[in-house]
Amino acid sequence: MSARSKARARALDILFEADQRGLNAEVLLDERLRDPESRAGNNPYTADLVRGVVGRWRDIDAALTDYSQGWTLDRMPAVDRAILRVGAWEVLFNDDIPDAAAIAEAVALATELSTDESPGFVNGLLARLSEVKATIV
Repeated sequence: MSARSKARARALDILFEADQRGLNAEVLLDERLRDPESRAGNNPYTADLVRGVVGRWRDIDAALTDYSQGWTLDRMPAVDRAILRVGAWEVLFNDDIPDAAAIAEAVALATELSTDESPGFVNGLLARLSEVKATIV
């Protein structure tokens, strides 16, 4: 697993935990970075992802809501929401990562961590965001 893949998985963990506990993900990230045992699992890209998602939270959630046909954010499995937020931030707001790579990584996380239907859903929604991102950003 590449360093960026590990960073995505760690960012996903933080976003998922924050969502489940009703915490601000950036505050949780800062707590993890101060903890010497936890810090080892984080690399700078983990922080970039979490801070990026938190910084564009409303834009990301609006895009996911607008383009997820028949699914509200609340209806999605929590792990899918976290995966989609990471993937959406990379697709919409991080020009350093090719859209196809961001989508493939999100699909891989969904395959590993979520339901049988999730990889297709994640792939379709992020691919659609990639297609329309010029109208979003």
